[in-house]
Amino acid sequence: MAKIKKGDLVQVITGAKAERGGDKGKQGKVLRVFPETNRVLVEGINRVTKHTKVGQSQRGTKTGGIEVVEASIHISNVALVDPSTKKPTRVGFRTETVERDGVKREVRVRVAKSSGKDI
Repeated sequence: MAKIKKGDLVQVITGAKAERGGDKGKQGKVLRVFPETNRVLVEGINRVTKHTKVGQSQRGTKTGGIEVVEASIHISNVALVDPSTKKPTRVGFRTETVERDGVKREVRVRVAKSSGKDI
């Protein structure tokens, strides 16, 4: 089970501070996780300008130009936000037994290390 998943609220814990043009301390929702490269795409974080080649659609409208998009950030540079304190926390796991249709199964649950609450 991954420590950070799509839809989680995370906070950037490294880099330049916001007053210096960076993203440190900003919080955002995870849009996508890239497990093969250990990177995440976070909403509103690490925005870069992308130049796309000007083309023409079938209707004759111009496409392309300069657009601002989010770039991925390494997973070690973000921390999951504790739902109770709204501060970054480390993630741990605990197993609990769940009974479904008469069958008992062990399920891993993500837990915030700082408060001990389930995530």
